[in-house]
Amino acid sequence: MSTGAASGTPATGSRTDGRQARWARHNEERRAQIVGAALELIGESEPGAEVHVQQIAERAGVNRTVVYRHFAERADLDTAIQQAIVAMLWADLVPALSLEGTVPEIIDRVVGAYVDWAAAHRSLHYVVDRNNGTGVLEEAINDLAGDISQLLAFILVGLGSSSAIDADELDALVHGVIGAVFGAVRRWLNRPSRVLSPERLRAMMTESTWFLIEGNARAMGIVLDREQQISDLLDAAPVASAGADPLATVAP
Repeated sequence: MSTGAASGTPATGSRTDGRQARWARHNEERRAQIVGAALELIGESEPGAEVHVQQIAERAGVNRTVVYRHFAERADLDTAIQQAIVAMLWADLVPALSLEGTVPEIIDRVVGAYVDWAAAHRSLHYVVDRNNGTGVLEEAINDLAGDISQLLAFILVGLGSSSAIDADELDALVHGVIGAVFGAVRRWLNRPSRVLSPERLRAMMTESTWFLIEGNARAMGIVLDREQQISDLLDAAPVASAGADPLATVAP
């Protein structure tokens, strides 16, 4: 008696797995469709305006019951929306985190990417800022702070830090800087009249961040030259030419 495998007929398990994969893909696509519709509606609305599930369903071209088939409750949908907004912002921020340019230029790229995004997406920014207590934005900020801490440690060690960098101190410094930038942009967005231009806000926050980093580096015995290309310095630094990992110098 021949089996399905021997006769070339797909086994039942394979057919089931295929259906499950297609169904999972369908669910992911439908969830993305619903979240995308929500982002469109929020983006078209004034900051703080309420967007109802029925509106989202209509924009997505589905019934309201379909929305709740893919999201257990409104809070589940809101979390997915916040995650999508943060992903949009991070898509602009992450490419700015590189060692190209001077320290002020690196700062300006990161700060500028955030200010530009927030100015262009006020309503989306309001959603993640208002719901910061949910942990979505906080978790993303922690990830960003970790990336910036590693970048800053790389720069400081490469520029000649003679002692181990205290990871806790660096973490506090970076979170403080990020908090200051987010706080300033939040205040700027929420003011009834934003006389201060995005360009001026960007320049102010870039300078303030540079002062904090330069001052703390000086306390560590490192003099930062605001005109010096970081890539040139790191190419000439012993730690870089030796191929060592400067981040290993960060004290746990």
